[in-house]
Order: sequence, then structure tokens, then C-alpha cells
Amino acid sequence: MTDTDAATPFPPDVVAQIAEHMNGDHADDNVLIVRGLGGADAASAARMSGMDADGMDFEATVHGIAVPVRIPFRERLTERRQVRGEAVRMYQEACAALGVEPRH
Repeated sequence: MTDTDAATPFPPDVVAQIAEHMNGDHADDNVLIVRGLGGADAASAARMSGMDADGMDFEATVHGIAVPVRIPFRERLTERRQVRGEAVRMYQEACAALGVEPRH
């Protein structure tokens, strides 16, 4: 692994695959995450727009306006397999913050 790989463990194709999954299978969860953890209380929609080793980026729709929202990971991620755990944690913490029963 080079220093560049260590700095960016998630190349664009991997980020695109993760975003496709989050936006396709977890669109409602994205909204809960940006509402509960991202300060976008009035978000009506949200889509994952990117990520790096330190956090996940979303584009939330708030009152018809696209708003960038960044949710930091608990710790710096170094492997793709860690992303799922962080996404689940964000969802569960967002549900708890909003007083919503998790669906999964």
C-alpha cells in the first residue's frame, strides 16, 4: 500500500458503489441520518453524494434547496468492510435522536 492509498482508502469507483447502494436501498435511512445527525431537521430527501475515510457526505433537500451535510465517522476507516458498520451506527443513532423506532 502506498502513502496515497493510505490517505484515500476509498477510490471513486468504490465510493460510487457505496453511494448507489445507500441511495437505492436506503433512501429513507439517508433522510433519517441527515435529520438526526446532520442538523437538517426539515430534510424531505437526502442522497449520499460522497465519502472519504473520515465521513459520509449527503445532499439533503431542505425546503426545496439542496444542502450539503457531512456526517463524520466515529473513527477513521481504513477498509471498505467498515463502512457498513458505520452506516448502521449512523442510522441507529439518528433513530434514537429522533425518537423513531429503527426498521432494521
